[in-house]
Parts: sequence; structure tokens; C-alpha cells
Amino acid sequence: MWWIYLILALAGFQGLAMLVTREKLMRFDLSLIDAIQGTESDGLTAAAKLFTKIGSSSVVIPLVLVVAVVLYIFLKHRKELFLLIGGMLGSTLLNVVLKGLYERARPDIHRIVEETGYSFPSGHSMAAFTFYGLLTYLLWRHMPSRLWRGVLIGFGVIMIMCIGLSRVYLGVHYPSDLLGGYWVSACWLAVCIKLFRRLAHVRR
Repeated sequence: MWWIYLILALAGFQGLAMLVTREKLMRFDLSLIDAIQGTESDGLTAAAKLFTKIGSSSVVIPLVLVVAVVLYIFLKHRKELFLLIGGMLGSTLLNVVLKGLYERARPDIHRIVEETGYSFPSGHSMAAFTFYGLLTYLLWRHMPSRLWRGVLIGFGVIMIMCIGLSRVYLGVHYPSDLLGGYWVSACWLAVCIKLFRRLAHVRR
């Protein structure tokens, strides 16, 4: 039955993409951009730039390698390396394909930083959702208590949200770009984990 939910989720993403390409969400996007950028300050700008940096490939790639080393050497997980690396590579490729397919221009209202390329879906949001989602899945059973599992989930959610919102704050993405990135990444993550469990014979 899981694939039925996946198809429905993908259909929902396509519906969102159609609204985006037809500019039906522009009022929604602009109102949220005004609200987020209306809080601009030196401190928030520095924080937004920091989270954007954390969500960039120059930081995400080393983080993936560090987690891979921990999985292989300390936790003795070999199969999980395929899930981690394959999930991240697939997410990156999927983002490139989708951006080329929809070709949405970036907002040109109040840019605090400059960015090139297309806007929908957000690459930073997809990378953050995929990485921290996989990290939570891979470390879940190693947490000593429910408290630590809650901390793990909370940390992942905070990082995903802060990285995504930093892109809106800095003026290089619409809020619907983040929504699209989170949405398609959730679908991709579900597929990766389902295939991993089936191929690697991993219990729930």
C-alpha cells in the first residue's frame, strides 16, 4: 500500500508545481517574504548566512563523509553507507532535473546575497531534508532513550527549517520553493528507506 501513498504524494507535488509555474502562489509567496524580510537585522542576517553556508555543498559533502566514517568504523554499518551516499547523490540529481524542468526564476525583490540558477525546488531545502532525515533514521536505534531520540528529531527539524528559511530571508528563494523541496525530498526519502529495508533485509 505504501506505493499508493507515494503516488498520491507525487501527484500532490505536481499539483504544487503547476500552481508555481502558473504563478498562482505569488501572493502567498510575497506575503511571507515581506513578513520574513521585515525582521531584517544584522544579527539575523549573520545567522541566515551561517545556515545557508551549513546547507551548501561545501559543508554538506564533508558532513556526509564524516557520518560515513562514523557508520563504517565506529558503528560497523557497511550497508548503511549505500543508503546515505545513494540518498544524497539521488537528491542532488533529482534537484538538478526538477529545476531544469520547471525553470522558475529566483525572486528579484530584496536580495541580501546573490545566487545563480533556477529557484524551484530549493536545492538547500532538499539537501537539508534528505541529509538530516537520513541522519535521524540511521542514528535512531543508537539513541539510549526516548529523550535522546526526541533531541535527535528536534535537532533535525530545527536544522531543516533554519536552512530553508535562511534562503527566503536572504532573498534567493520563494517560500513555495522550500515547500516543493521538502515535499519531493520526503517522497525521495521514503523510497530510499523502503528500498534499503527490502534489499538489505533491515528490520523496522
